[in-house]
Amino acid sequence: MSIACKFERSLLSHDEYEVVKGSHHPELYGLDLAGLQALQTRLRQMRDKERTLARQKQRETRGKAEPRGGSFPGTGDQPQQRKQVFANALKRVNREAARIRNIEARAANVDAARRALAMRRAAEFTSPPPAGRTANEGMLPRPSRRRRTTVSRKRIGSISQATKAAQARRDSKGRS
Repeated sequence: MSIACKFERSLLSHDEYEVVKGSHHPELYGLDLAGLQALQTRLRQMRDKERTLARQKQRETRGKAEPRGGSFPGTGDQPQQRKQVFANALKRVNREAARIRNIEARAANVDAARRALAMRRAAEFTSPPPAGRTANEGMLPRPSRRRRTTVSRKRIGSISQATKAAQARRDSKGRS
């Protein structure tokens, strides 16, 4: 629910109203992201303080807590309304901060897309491949396309040794 500026002014002190006034239309759009974050923290502190006072006053009226301090008479409605003023101001600031972050993210995405497009266009226009073989060099050997099979040297020796051992077994069988 929106609260009128006159009602806000009647609820808040001059210093508090100056902080809340920064969350309204013309002043809000003049702040950068750092200024908005500072305003957010200040409004959160003020809202939390009023929330604590309102809860304390509600507990006092129900008889669950002892009164704290003598300078805060009355019901819990006033701190509740003041808390609502600060909460609404905080909502406005949060929305504006989110809007600025979205604009920055969108700009970053557009920049990244432009760079990607430039890289893609640069990759499409490649230079022609080198010429390769040229004339007037005489006959050149053509490399073989067959796969060259190589047997490791230890396999060569082991096969011949196995053959020798098998032959020796056969020779020794016939002598007995």
